[in-house]
Amino acid sequence: MLDCGDRLYTGIALDPVKRLASHRSGARGARFTRAFPPRAIVYQAAIGARSLALRAEARLKKLPRSRKLAIVAQQPAAAELLAMLGL
Repeated sequence: MLDCGDRLYTGIALDPVKRLASHRSGARGARFTRAFPPRAIVYQAAIGARSLALRAEARLKKLPRSRKLAIVAQQPAAAELLAMLGL
């Protein structure tokens, strides 16, 4: 998850630091991050399988901001995050 000011951006990447740089440059960043530039990575988890990561991303995006902020505060391990998301 990226801190984009008063918003959080959720996505998947093999190299989160490199992906953050591409979001910041605007060249290959998401449309959302062009409108709301990311400040920092606030949470990341190594999920493993791409399909599972995509499902986790979809579930995270549906959560209310308060639940996302709780996840950022807790910094759960990948297995714990998946359990929280019911995966």
